[in-house]
Amino acid sequence: MHDDRTVVEARLARLLTERLRPAVHRVVAGLDVTAWAVPGEPVPPAVALAEGEFAPFAVGDPWGPPWGTTWFRLTGTVPGDLPAGARVEVVVDLGWNATSPGFQAEGLVYRPDGSVHKGLHPRNDWVPVSGPAVDLFVEAAANPTVLTSFRPTALGDLATAGATPIYRLVRADVTVRDEELAALADDLEVLAGLRAELPEGEPRGHEILRALARAMDALDPGDLSGTAAAARATLAEVLGRPAHASAHRISAVGHAHIDTAWLWPQRETVRKVARTAANVADLLDSDPDLVYAMSSAQQFAWLEEHRPEVFARIAAHVRSGRFVPVGGMWVESDTNMPGSEAMARQFVHGKRWFLEKFGIETREAWLPDSFGYSAALPQIVALSGTRWFLTQKISWNQTNRFPHHTFWWEGIDGTRVFTHFPPADTYNGELTAAELAHAVRNFRDKGDATRSLLPFGHGDGGGGPTREMLARARRVADLEGSPRVAIEAPAAFFAAAEEEYGSRAPVWVGELYLELHRGTYTSQAATKQGNRRAEHLLREAELWCATATVRAGAAYPYDELDRLWKTVLLHQFHDILPGSSIAWVHREARTTYAAVASWLSSLISSALAQLGGGGHEVLFNASPFARDGVPALGAAPPAAVAGLVRTESRDGGGWFLDNGLLRVEVDERGLVVSVLDLLAGREVLAGPANLLQLHRDEPNQWDAWDVDPFYRDVVSAVDGVVELTLSDSTVRVSRAFGASTVLQEITLAAGARRVDFRVEVDWHEREKFLKVAFPLDVHTDRAEYETQYGHVTRPTHDNTSWDAARFEVCAHRWVRVAEPGYGVALVNDSTYGHDVRRVALPAGSTSSVVRLSLLRAPRFPDPETDQGRHTMSYALAPGAAVADAVRAGYEINLPSRVGRGPAVAPLVSVASSPPESVVIEAVKLADDRSGDVVVRLYESLGGRATATLAASFPVAGAVETDLLERETGGSDLTLRLRPFQIVTLRLRRG
Repeated sequence: MHDDRTVVEARLARLLTERLRPAVHRVVAGLDVTAWAVPGEPVPPAVALAEGEFAPFAVGDPWGPPWGTTWFRLTGTVPGDLPAGARVEVVVDLGWNATSPGFQAEGLVYRPDGSVHKGLHPRNDWVPVSGPAVDLFVEAAANPTVLTSFRPTALGDLATAGATPIYRLVRADVTVRDEELAALADDLEVLAGLRAELPEGEPRGHEILRALARAMDALDPGDLSGTAAAARATLAEVLGRPAHASAHRISAVGHAHIDTAWLWPQRETVRKVARTAANVADLLDSDPDLVYAMSSAQQFAWLEEHRPEVFARIAAHVRSGRFVPVGGMWVESDTNMPGSEAMARQFVHGKRWFLEKFGIETREAWLPDSFGYSAALPQIVALSGTRWFLTQKISWNQTNRFPHHTFWWEGIDGTRVFTHFPPADTYNGELTAAELAHAVRNFRDKGDATRSLLPFGHGDGGGGPTREMLARARRVADLEGSPRVAIEAPAAFFAAAEEEYGSRAPVWVGELYLELHRGTYTSQAATKQGNRRAEHLLREAELWCATATVRAGAAYPYDELDRLWKTVLLHQFHDILPGSSIAWVHREARTTYAAVASWLSSLISSALAQLGGGGHEVLFNASPFARDGVPALGAAPPAAVAGLVRTESRDGGGWFLDNGLLRVEVDERGLVVSVLDLLAGREVLAGPANLLQLHRDEPNQWDAWDVDPFYRDVVSAVDGVVELTLSDSTVRVSRAFGASTVLQEITLAAGARRVDFRVEVDWHEREKFLKVAFPLDVHTDRAEYETQYGHVTRPTHDNTSWDAARFEVCAHRWVRVAEPGYGVALVNDSTYGHDVRRVALPAGSTSSVVRLSLLRAPRFPDPETDQGRHTMSYALAPGAAVADAVRAGYEINLPSRVGRGPAVAPLVSVASSPPESVVIEAVKLADDRSGDVVVRLYESLGGRATATLAASFPVAGAVETDLLERETGGSDLTLRLRPFQIVTLRLRRG
């Protein structure tokens, strides 16, 4: 037989695009259109329907300046001569473009009474009609398409986007949907897609090809409706053949990944959630096959607040088990940068919300799109009562292909969580044959495991599943040549996968590092500073408010703290905290963080006032370590500082600073050229330190996200001096470079075994990367980096491609390099991006160059990223053991507060062996408002420890709890902790 595959395929493609799909909706009447362009920000539907100034509007007219809202009213009559049972639908085209749903104009359809009907987007452009009259309101959002390339765009902020309309109303028709033609189109697409994925020599593919040709012969273009049934009959046999006994099993679940903010502001996400949820509710009502999963308690809360009638509909489907809350987090957060408590509170607030609203305990952590996953996460997941973990983002790796799709993921403490990466490599599936075939071919665990999961539905900007996707799912449920597809809840998949494979699944130990998007540790510095500051202010507020309640009977601000925690957690979303959103998002984030800091500072001041009042000066120490004579978590008069700092001029310019513990040499360039540890009798540096280094930063794509390895090829030192001065024990050096200026301060305090640095940058560079370098005379092949409730160790060499790919990594408050018996730590108050590399010394051996990433200047999606003034602090701690690094990290982020009054004994204290190995991370009152005191602590050194907790108030009982403060066992306040173990204790006050 001659090979006519290309001929048949071309014939089918034209039939579907030019004849069949357009004929599914037959126009039977037009609609009258009026419109009201909302001035300014969106208004509630009740306002639009009651007060909107609607004027005549014609199809073809322009509408919608970027980010504007236009309300359309569509009215008309359904012809009375339609066949009985005809499915009447209004079809609307707001001016869709070729990009994906969720990245352009969208609409939400209302009835005249203000109730929500359903959403509109390019792949879901229809509204069902019942009755003889049409009267619909469409709230149309003129969201611009920001991501067309990675070129700078003004569309990312309302102030710069312009006022010219960017859409035209293309269509508004009353139609009849031909169900038989739609079904034929679905048949043809599924079979054609399957045939394209089958091996060339397989008979099945040729049989499908012949069946497709016969179906097209049976279909008369002049009478599509009349001949569709006959065409479908020719396909029945090939569609009816069951899948092979060994066919891979795919659990498909409806899904719409909705970024809480990204290329749109949060206010638009509120509307995106409503549009998607309305569509899903409509589809759940009409199709019993659909099961839909939605994460992020914040998005449910928005829906309840802003569209309660839609929330009521989805709540009913939650109760029936078909609308499935997943994830158990407040938002799908970043997991690299959030601090210890913040990462825990994501699960606390998310899971508790689902429990309170629906009585549901979510069991799967659901983070398909975050930019890598902290090695502390398995323990946090498990302690929240969560059993499984899902992502697919590691499939984006630039260098190495991850070896598993289903496996046990082991965290820093040894906790393991059963984990799955969908092998279709997408969270926005459409159940196409290409996706299904890729999932089967790509699945790394074949032979032992037989199943995988595939979330399907339009996402990122929302949209969700469509009826066409469900039609595909029905056809591939049991079809020869295809994997078997069953629509079911994620928990059903995980339970079956763990039962099948759990005893034999491989183990991955440590972080799930994403070999991409490394620039997100640095982009949008103000957002990151706001987060860091808010996290530590929340710690202080909870501590001092709990202390004031127990000591002075003050009212504990439960509601305020709950609101502020949720605000901070919201901004840890994986496109806000990483700095990868449009300018609008980060402008609002800066404002929000400032407000959060103000509110928290007020709560703290009020609590301290109730604890103090008159008397001598005291320091309030929120650190978990005693300092300056003040106990951890308490207040006392400061101890006198022992020693002085001697300064002397240096030949050639610069100064020596000496406090008896360290001798610091600053040269005429304002660079630190020597730090002599007088206690250890050794030089700390291997070269000039506190050296600013400027790199070109021009990634191949994903500007705000990516730092590509070639950035290291071009570097210039920022060491020119405008002014160099000494004041007390602080050296100040002013510099200028490019269009920017910088002031660096170097301080050696009396009695301190650390050197403090402060930098103020007026930053006006473009596509540049600013780092500060510390060459340390430490020979090692690894470095330690703080993460949540502990630290991770990473190699500093490039032995393997996995090692080389970690050329930029994330740390929290400290990084440490060490030889046996001696270490040096670099601590910071707001920086996350780091790199550590080994450099050969002239006399042999190697040094370790530790660098902090300070600022970037990508031009997409925010062309003004990081422009302006920034202030950051960091410190070098010579001779630091891990415990010293932990202590210094807390101290630089939790400065003591000065007050007046009596000394305040800490509510709780901990004595541990080894000393200072067990750290108190949180002290608060229980969320159930019982008045119980909750203490969370962890082992910080990576070894075994014993600890005894002491309370300074009467304790009637103590229990160990999970993160949600639910009892898991009794406790006598003497604990034996595993390496990096987290323990939460609940103390009932006597």
